[in-house]
Amino acid sequence: MAAPTTTAREVVPILDFGGQTAQLIARRVRDAGVFSLLVRPDITPAALRAMGAKGIILSGGPMSVYETGAPTCDRGIFDLGVPVLGICYGLQLAAHLLGGTVTPGSHREFGRAGLHITGTDPLLRGVPDRTIVWMSHGDQVTKADGLFVPIASTPTCPIAAVRSADPSRRLYGVQFHPEVTHTPHGSDIIRNFLYDICLCEGTWRMSEFAEVASRQVKQSVGEAHVICGLSGGVDSAVTAALLHKAIGRQLHCVFVDTGLLRKGERTLVETTFRDHFKIDLHVVDAEAAFLADLAGVTDPQEKRRRIGHRFIEVFKHKAKAIPGATCLAQGTLYPDVIESGHGHSGQAAGIKLHHNVGGLPAELGFTLVEPLRELFKDEVRKLGEVLGLPEQLVWRHPFPGPGLAVRVLGEVTRAKLDILREADQILLDEIIAADLYRKTSQVFAVLLPVQSVGVMGDGRTYEGTIAVRAVETEDFMSADWSRLPYDVLARVSGRIINEVRGVNRVVYDISSKPPATIEWE
Repeated sequence: MAAPTTTAREVVPILDFGGQTAQLIARRVRDAGVFSLLVRPDITPAALRAMGAKGIILSGGPMSVYETGAPTCDRGIFDLGVPVLGICYGLQLAAHLLGGTVTPGSHREFGRAGLHITGTDPLLRGVPDRTIVWMSHGDQVTKADGLFVPIASTPTCPIAAVRSADPSRRLYGVQFHPEVTHTPHGSDIIRNFLYDICLCEGTWRMSEFAEVASRQVKQSVGEAHVICGLSGGVDSAVTAALLHKAIGRQLHCVFVDTGLLRKGERTLVETTFRDHFKIDLHVVDAEAAFLADLAGVTDPQEKRRRIGHRFIEVFKHKAKAIPGATCLAQGTLYPDVIESGHGHSGQAAGIKLHHNVGGLPAELGFTLVEPLRELFKDEVRKLGEVLGLPEQLVWRHPFPGPGLAVRVLGEVTRAKLDILREADQILLDEIIAADLYRKTSQVFAVLLPVQSVGVMGDGRTYEGTIAVRAVETEDFMSADWSRLPYDVLARVSGRIINEVRGVNRVVYDISSKPPATIEWE
């Protein structure tokens, strides 16, 4: 197996066993100044050596190491002579492969647990003897005599952190998750592993990622021309800017007017990319085709699938007018990949299709170029700043690829879209006026398939309902609902009900992710 391409001076690869927080580990490592990326769990020791790995991390995962079909790794990884850190499933797998015993615990641990540090080791340097960690496991290592030396425990998990009994192996493990914010000293533990154990220098920055990704794109694309689908959102905008840096005139941006866009979206995109950045921009009017595809469709997965198919058909047709266009670039991010069940291990749970991941036809007809596939939203914003994109575009709230089709619950019609567009614009106007736009991560309106009785001008009404959604998050893998001021909510509700015909009720969504997702469909 060939090693993943990287020109970073220092790299700590993460073997992805399907845990929902696997990429969070890479994100914490990158935040600490060391380049990291996820790799397949069956990567060979030779491929890891060829990458120049300074250390290796084994991620968590949803399965038990003793289950049939559970992902595993090459035992030779532990003999490479570089430090290895196993997290949750990663610790259990290391123990399982090296002769220890993993069994279902007498007590499962999900959530916060009290950790008691019982040994001295560089991995836990600077962490209080008693602290809080985040657990998410049913199994645990129950026997590791001669293999590990326990260095921390919880009341129900005697082996909560370990180091190898054989110093030459430099093997470490934690049963808890240091990558999540619920483990207060988790970043300290990761930094200890990187700097005190792997002896990293911490020279990686987002500017280096921009250079590396640009070179990789140029190398993979060669002389081919690339079509980049622009939506007006930050993901596609950063993708276009990175590609323009890498291949210049080989880039051709296509903006599809699907009829599922926010108010004024088309004008914004044309002004920004054609007039300001001087990028070759093609605008395609396809509203009729998209709405025809969605007629009578109420299932959100089917909406996404049909939208994905139609996008590809539009791109294929447009590509005929662009000589040499054989590649399609997309602003796919890591949360899209994970929610679509496309992790490296093949074990990640599928939550919903994304039109640019699970929604794509099997026979694509293009070579995909996805330079942001390993990044979170906040990292994409940092990259956009490095690439010189204007602040108002970099910090724009996310907008889903399927557009307003997944914010009109039930069947999508032009009339419903017009109602939602007006309500969404009022909401954003009031959020901006209250100086809350940069203090929230994503704010939008949803048109519900619910009508209710109201009273307007002493008369009875029976009209639609708008739900307001506002969340705060760092990585979009988890999110909390925003505590918007009541006076702002009152202005939003009053304006929508008074100014948008067809709406007589506004409700506020106070669910977090998980268990809800940010979008309603």
